Amino acid sequence: MNILFLMYPWDKVEPDKDSTLRVIHECAQRGHTVAVTTSANLTIRDSITMSFCNVIEKASNKTTSISSFYKKVKFKEQMLPLAGFDLVFMRDNPPLDPLVLNFLDSVKDDVIIVNSLEGLREANNKLYTATYHDPDNEIIPKTFVSKNKKYLKRIIEESDSDKMILKPLNGFGGSGVIVIEKNAMQNINSLLDFYITNGKGENNYVILQEYVEGADQGDVRVLMLNGEPIGAYRRVPADGEARSNVAVGGSAVKYTLTKSDKKICKAIGKKLVNDGLYFVGLDIIGGKLIEVNVMSPGGITNINKLSKTKLQRNVVDFFEEIIADKEERANRKARFRSTVENA
Repeated sequence: MNILFLMYPWDKVEPDKDSTLRVIHECAQRGHTVAVTTSANLTIRDSITMSFCNVIEKASNKTTSISSFYKKVKFKEQMLPLAGFDLVFMRDNPPLDPLVLNFLDSVKDDVIIVNSLEGLREANNKLYTATYHDPDNEIIPKTFVSKNKKYLKRIIEESDSDKMILKPLNGFGGSGVIVIEKNAMQNINSLLDFYITNGKGENNYVILQEYVEGADQGDVRVLMLNGEPIGAYRRVPADGEARSNVAVGGSAVKYTLTKSDKKICKAIGKKLVNDGLYFVGLDIIGGKLIEVNVMSPGGITNINKLSKTKLQRNVVDFFEEIIADKEERANRKARFRSTVENA
Protein backbone atom coordinates (compact mmCIF):
# COMPACT_ATOMS: atom_id res chain seq x y z
CA MET A 1 0.00 0.00 0.00
CA ASN A 2 1.23 3.46 -0.90
CA ILE A 3 -0.22 6.12 1.40
CA LEU A 4 0.29 9.87 1.45
CA PHE A 5 -0.38 11.93 4.57
CA LEU A 6 -1.38 15.45 3.57
CA MET A 7 -0.82 17.14 6.91
CA TYR A 8 0.67 19.97 8.94
CA PRO A 9 4.47 20.46 8.87
CA TRP A 10 6.49 17.57 10.33
CA ASP A 11 8.32 19.86 12.77
CA LYS A 12 4.95 20.83 14.28
CA VAL A 13 4.21 17.24 15.33
CA GLU A 14 4.15 16.65 19.09
CA PRO A 15 5.25 13.00 19.30
CA ASP A 16 3.75 12.36 22.74
CA LYS A 17 0.31 13.58 21.67
CA ASP A 18 -0.04 13.37 17.92
CA SER A 19 -2.70 11.07 16.43
CA THR A 20 -1.42 11.35 12.85
CA LEU A 21 2.05 10.18 13.89
CA ARG A 22 0.57 7.00 15.35
CA VAL A 23 -1.17 6.13 12.09
CA ILE A 24 2.01 6.92 10.12
CA HIS A 25 4.04 4.68 12.44
CA GLU A 26 1.52 1.83 12.10
CA CYS A 27 1.63 2.06 8.30
CA ALA A 28 5.42 2.04 8.33
CA GLN A 29 5.53 -0.91 10.75
CA ARG A 30 3.39 -2.92 8.33
CA GLY A 31 5.86 -2.28 5.52
CA HIS A 32 3.72 0.10 3.50
CA THR A 33 5.27 2.93 1.50
CA VAL A 34 4.56 6.10 3.46
CA ALA A 35 5.06 9.70 2.40
CA VAL A 36 4.18 12.98 4.10
CA THR A 37 3.56 16.37 2.56
CA THR A 38 1.84 19.68 3.24
CA SER A 39 -0.67 21.66 1.22
CA ALA A 40 2.06 24.21 0.43
CA ASN A 41 3.95 21.48 -1.46
CA LEU A 42 1.17 20.66 -3.91
CA THR A 43 2.05 21.52 -7.49
CA ILE A 44 1.21 20.73 -11.10
CA ARG A 45 3.78 19.62 -13.65
CA ASP A 46 2.85 18.95 -17.27
CA SER A 47 -0.82 18.91 -16.25
CA ILE A 48 -0.16 16.23 -13.61
CA THR A 49 -0.98 16.94 -9.96
CA MET A 50 2.10 16.29 -7.87
CA SER A 51 3.64 17.17 -4.53
CA PHE A 52 7.07 17.55 -3.03
CA CYS A 53 6.93 14.58 -0.65
CA ASN A 54 9.11 13.21 2.11
CA VAL A 55 9.11 9.44 1.69
CA ILE A 56 9.96 7.44 4.81
CA GLU A 57 12.96 5.21 4.23
CA LYS A 58 12.25 1.54 4.92
CA ALA A 59 15.04 1.34 7.51
CA SER A 60 12.96 3.63 9.75
CA ASN A 61 10.22 1.00 9.95
CA LYS A 62 12.15 -1.08 12.49
CA THR A 63 11.72 1.43 15.33
CA THR A 64 8.86 0.27 17.54
CA SER A 65 8.84 3.27 19.91
CA ILE A 66 6.76 6.05 18.40
CA SER A 67 8.79 8.86 20.00
CA SER A 68 12.04 7.24 18.82
CA PHE A 69 10.53 6.75 15.38
CA TYR A 70 9.77 10.46 15.18
CA LYS A 71 13.29 11.43 16.26
CA LYS A 72 15.14 8.91 14.07
CA VAL A 73 12.97 8.71 10.97
CA LYS A 74 14.80 9.35 7.70
CA PHE A 75 13.15 10.80 4.63
CA LYS A 76 13.93 10.94 0.95
CA GLU A 77 12.48 14.02 -0.70
CA GLN A 78 10.90 13.46 -4.09
CA MET A 79 8.37 15.12 -6.35
CA LEU A 80 5.70 12.46 -6.81
CA PRO A 81 2.37 12.18 -8.69
CA LEU A 82 -0.57 11.95 -6.33
CA ALA A 83 -2.28 9.42 -8.60
CA GLY A 84 0.56 6.99 -7.81
CA PHE A 85 -0.69 6.60 -4.24
CA ASP A 86 -3.40 4.18 -3.20
CA LEU A 87 -4.74 6.51 -0.52
CA VAL A 88 -4.38 10.13 0.58
CA PHE A 89 -5.14 10.69 4.26
CA MET A 90 -6.21 14.30 4.81
CA ARG A 91 -4.77 15.48 8.14
CA ASP A 92 -4.31 19.19 7.49
CA ASN A 93 -5.44 21.52 10.26
CA PRO A 94 -8.55 23.65 9.74
CA PRO A 95 -9.62 26.00 8.33
CA LEU A 96 -9.93 24.23 4.99
CA ASP A 97 -8.15 25.76 2.02
CA PRO A 98 -10.50 25.23 -0.96
CA LEU A 99 -7.52 25.33 -3.34
CA VAL A 100 -6.23 22.11 -1.77
CA LEU A 101 -9.47 20.40 -2.76
CA ASN A 102 -9.13 21.80 -6.28
CA PHE A 103 -5.73 20.12 -6.57
CA LEU A 104 -7.16 16.84 -5.30
CA ASP A 105 -10.21 16.99 -7.59
CA SER A 106 -7.93 15.98 -10.46
CA VAL A 107 -6.96 12.67 -8.82
CA LYS A 108 -10.09 11.70 -6.90
CA ASP A 109 -10.92 8.98 -9.45
CA ASP A 110 -7.42 7.50 -9.23
CA VAL A 111 -6.78 7.50 -5.49
CA ILE A 112 -8.89 6.96 -2.38
CA ILE A 113 -9.11 10.15 -0.32
CA VAL A 114 -10.04 10.01 3.38
CA ASN A 115 -12.10 11.97 4.12
CA SER A 116 -13.69 12.41 0.70
CA LEU A 117 -13.51 15.78 -1.01
CA GLU A 118 -17.31 16.04 -1.14
CA GLY A 119 -17.53 15.30 2.56
CA LEU A 120 -14.84 17.83 3.44
CA ARG A 121 -16.54 20.51 1.38
CA GLU A 122 -19.83 19.88 3.13
CA ALA A 123 -18.60 19.37 6.68
CA ASN A 124 -15.41 21.39 7.14
CA ASN A 125 -17.17 23.96 9.31
CA LYS A 126 -19.83 23.90 12.01
CA LEU A 127 -22.72 24.34 9.58
CA TYR A 128 -22.67 20.57 9.02
CA THR A 129 -23.85 19.96 12.56
CA ALA A 130 -26.07 23.04 12.74
CA THR A 131 -28.13 21.97 9.71
CA TYR A 132 -28.59 18.33 10.79
CA HIS A 133 -32.31 17.54 10.64
CA ASP A 134 -33.40 17.22 14.25
CA PRO A 135 -36.69 19.13 14.61
CA ASP A 136 -37.22 18.19 18.25
CA ASN A 137 -33.60 18.89 19.26
CA GLU A 138 -33.15 15.39 20.61
CA ILE A 139 -29.58 15.17 19.31
CA ILE A 140 -28.48 18.68 18.37
CA PRO A 141 -28.92 21.65 20.76
CA LYS A 142 -30.82 24.67 19.44
CA THR A 143 -28.38 26.36 17.11
CA PHE A 144 -28.46 29.69 15.27
CA VAL A 145 -25.99 30.85 12.61
CA SER A 146 -25.90 34.39 11.29
CA LYS A 147 -23.82 37.51 10.71
CA ASN A 148 -26.81 39.75 11.43
CA LYS A 149 -26.06 41.41 14.75
CA LYS A 150 -29.65 42.56 15.36
CA TYR A 151 -30.99 39.05 14.82
CA LEU A 152 -28.39 37.46 17.09
CA LYS A 153 -29.18 39.92 19.88
CA ARG A 154 -32.86 39.07 19.58
CA ILE A 155 -32.08 35.35 19.85
CA ILE A 156 -30.14 35.96 23.06
CA GLU A 157 -32.92 38.10 24.52
CA GLU A 158 -35.64 35.57 23.63
CA SER A 159 -33.74 32.53 24.86
CA ASP A 160 -35.25 30.61 27.79
CA SER A 161 -31.77 30.04 29.12
CA ASP A 162 -29.67 32.52 31.05
CA LYS A 163 -26.59 31.37 29.14
CA MET A 164 -25.65 30.60 25.54
CA ILE A 165 -22.50 29.56 23.71
CA LEU A 166 -20.99 31.94 21.17
CA LYS A 167 -18.29 30.80 18.74
CA PRO A 168 -16.92 31.55 15.26
CA LEU A 169 -18.17 29.36 12.42
CA ASN A 170 -14.68 28.36 11.31
CA GLY A 171 -12.95 28.07 14.69
CA PHE A 172 -11.14 24.92 15.80
CA GLY A 173 -9.40 23.56 18.88
CA GLY A 174 -11.77 25.50 21.10
CA SER A 175 -10.57 28.86 19.75
CA GLY A 176 -13.09 31.65 20.24
CA VAL A 177 -15.65 29.61 22.21
CA ILE A 178 -17.17 31.67 25.03
CA VAL A 179 -20.17 31.55 27.37
CA ILE A 180 -22.40 34.62 27.27
CA GLU A 181 -24.97 35.51 29.94
CA LYS A 182 -28.13 37.56 29.75
CA ASN A 183 -27.22 39.49 32.88
CA ALA A 184 -24.24 40.93 30.98
CA MET A 185 -26.16 42.25 27.97
CA GLN A 186 -24.15 45.47 28.08
CA ASN A 187 -21.20 43.45 26.78
CA ILE A 188 -23.09 41.64 24.00
CA ASN A 189 -22.84 44.50 21.49
CA SER A 190 -19.07 44.67 21.66
CA LEU A 191 -18.73 40.87 21.63
CA LEU A 192 -20.88 40.53 18.53
CA ASP A 193 -19.02 43.40 16.87
CA PHE A 194 -15.73 41.64 17.53
CA TYR A 195 -16.87 38.19 16.40
CA ILE A 196 -18.68 39.38 13.30
CA THR A 197 -16.05 41.87 12.11
CA ASN A 198 -13.06 40.20 13.80
CA GLY A 199 -11.57 43.66 14.17
CA LYS A 200 -11.00 43.87 10.41
CA GLY A 201 -14.29 45.22 9.16
CA GLU A 202 -15.17 41.86 7.59
CA ASN A 203 -18.54 40.24 8.13
CA ASN A 204 -18.09 36.72 9.53
CA TYR A 205 -20.69 34.16 10.46
CA VAL A 206 -20.95 33.21 14.12
CA ILE A 207 -22.83 30.50 15.97
CA LEU A 208 -25.14 30.93 18.92
CA GLN A 209 -25.95 27.67 20.61
CA GLU A 210 -28.18 26.60 23.45
CA TYR A 211 -26.13 26.10 26.60
CA VAL A 212 -26.21 22.40 27.48
CA GLU A 213 -26.28 21.65 31.17
CA GLY A 214 -23.17 19.81 32.23
CA ALA A 215 -20.92 21.71 29.85
CA ASP A 216 -18.89 22.91 32.83
CA GLN A 217 -18.09 19.24 33.51
CA GLY A 218 -16.44 18.88 30.11
CA ASP A 219 -17.31 17.09 26.90
CA VAL A 220 -16.82 13.68 25.33
CA ARG A 221 -14.69 13.12 22.22
CA VAL A 222 -15.79 10.07 20.24
CA LEU A 223 -13.73 8.80 17.33
CA MET A 224 -15.82 7.36 14.52
CA LEU A 225 -14.43 5.03 11.86
CA ASN A 226 -16.61 4.04 8.91
CA GLY A 227 -19.73 5.12 10.78
CA GLU A 228 -18.98 3.26 14.01
CA PRO A 229 -17.48 4.47 17.32
CA ILE A 230 -14.06 2.98 18.00
CA GLY A 231 -13.15 4.84 21.19
CA ALA A 232 -13.95 7.79 23.43
CA TYR A 233 -12.66 9.84 26.34
CA ARG A 234 -13.90 12.72 28.44
CA ARG A 235 -12.21 16.12 28.28
CA VAL A 236 -12.41 18.03 31.54
CA PRO A 237 -11.77 21.79 31.49
CA ALA A 238 -9.05 23.36 33.59
CA ASP A 239 -10.04 25.53 36.55
CA GLY A 240 -11.52 28.82 35.39
CA GLU A 241 -11.81 27.61 31.79
CA ALA A 242 -15.09 27.11 29.89
CA ARG A 243 -13.48 25.06 27.12
CA SER A 244 -12.50 21.45 27.63
CA ASN A 245 -10.20 21.03 24.62
CA VAL A 246 -6.89 19.45 25.59
CA ALA A 247 -5.19 22.07 23.40
CA VAL A 248 -6.27 24.76 25.88
CA GLY A 249 -5.39 22.92 29.08
CA GLY A 250 -8.20 20.40 29.42
CA SER A 251 -7.39 16.99 30.89
CA ALA A 252 -8.29 13.55 29.53
CA VAL A 253 -10.32 11.06 31.57
CA LYS A 254 -11.34 7.49 30.74
CA TYR A 255 -14.90 7.22 29.50
CA THR A 256 -17.43 4.56 28.48
CA LEU A 257 -20.14 5.48 26.00
CA THR A 258 -23.66 5.74 27.46
CA LYS A 259 -26.89 4.67 25.75
CA SER A 260 -27.45 8.30 24.86
CA ASP A 261 -23.99 8.57 23.29
CA LYS A 262 -24.52 5.39 21.30
CA LYS A 263 -27.85 6.71 20.06
CA ILE A 264 -26.09 9.80 18.70
CA CYS A 265 -23.38 7.69 17.04
CA LYS A 266 -25.98 5.45 15.41
CA ALA A 267 -28.10 8.40 14.29
CA ILE A 268 -25.26 10.22 12.55
CA GLY A 269 -23.04 7.27 11.59
CA LYS A 270 -24.93 6.40 8.40
CA LYS A 271 -24.92 10.02 7.26
CA LEU A 272 -21.16 10.25 7.84
CA VAL A 273 -20.49 7.23 5.61
CA ASN A 274 -22.89 8.43 2.93
CA ASP A 275 -21.04 11.76 2.91
CA GLY A 276 -17.64 10.06 2.63
CA LEU A 277 -16.64 11.05 6.16
CA TYR A 278 -14.93 7.88 7.32
CA PHE A 279 -12.70 9.14 10.15
CA VAL A 280 -14.21 11.89 12.29
CA GLY A 281 -14.38 13.12 15.87
CA LEU A 282 -17.69 13.82 17.56
CA ASP A 283 -17.93 16.24 20.48
CA ILE A 284 -20.82 15.39 22.81
CA ILE A 285 -22.09 17.23 25.88
CA GLY A 286 -24.98 16.05 28.02
CA GLY A 287 -26.37 13.74 25.36
CA LYS A 288 -26.21 16.41 22.64
CA LEU A 289 -23.96 16.46 19.58
CA ILE A 290 -22.05 19.76 19.60
CA GLU A 291 -19.59 19.38 16.73
CA VAL A 292 -18.39 16.99 14.03
CA ASN A 293 -14.64 17.32 13.39
CA VAL A 294 -13.62 16.11 9.94
CA MET A 295 -10.33 17.82 9.07
CA SER A 296 -7.80 16.37 11.51
CA PRO A 297 -9.61 14.96 14.55
CA GLY A 298 -7.35 13.99 17.43
CA GLY A 299 -7.85 11.68 20.36
CA ILE A 300 -6.06 8.47 19.40
CA THR A 301 -3.23 9.02 21.88
CA ASN A 302 -5.49 9.80 24.83
CA ILE A 303 -7.86 6.91 24.14
CA ASN A 304 -4.93 4.52 23.71
CA LYS A 305 -3.46 5.48 27.08
CA LEU A 306 -6.75 5.46 28.96
CA SER A 307 -8.29 2.34 27.42
CA LYS A 308 -5.12 0.28 26.81
CA THR A 309 -5.71 0.02 23.09
CA LYS A 310 -4.07 1.00 19.78
CA LEU A 311 -6.71 2.64 17.64
CA GLN A 312 -4.22 3.28 14.84
CA ARG A 313 -4.49 -0.43 14.07
CA ASN A 314 -8.22 -0.05 13.45
CA VAL A 315 -7.56 2.89 11.12
CA VAL A 316 -4.89 1.11 9.06
CA ASP A 317 -6.99 -2.08 8.94
CA PHE A 318 -9.74 0.04 7.39
CA PHE A 319 -7.32 1.55 4.87
CA GLU A 320 -6.14 -1.90 3.82
CA GLU A 321 -9.72 -3.14 3.45
CA ILE A 322 -10.92 -0.30 1.22
CA ILE A 323 -7.79 -0.41 -0.93
CA ALA A 324 -8.12 -4.19 -1.37
CA ASP A 325 -11.78 -3.76 -2.27
CA LYS A 326 -10.98 -1.13 -4.88
CA GLU A 327 -8.27 -3.34 -6.40
CA GLU A 328 -10.60 -6.35 -6.50
CA ARG A 329 -13.29 -4.33 -8.27
CA ALA A 330 -10.72 -3.09 -10.82
CA ASN A 331 -9.46 -6.64 -11.42
CA ARG A 332 -13.02 -7.93 -11.77
CA LYS A 333 -13.81 -5.23 -14.32
CA ALA A 334 -10.65 -6.11 -16.26
CA ARG A 335 -11.58 -9.82 -16.29
CA PHE A 336 -15.08 -9.08 -17.53
CA ARG A 337 -13.77 -6.70 -20.20
CA SER A 338 -11.34 -9.36 -21.41
CA THR A 339 -14.15 -11.92 -21.58
CA VAL A 340 -16.26 -9.56 -23.71
CA GLU A 341 -13.37 -8.64 -26.01
CA ASN A 342 -12.50 -12.29 -26.59
CA ALA A 343 -16.10 -13.35 -27.28
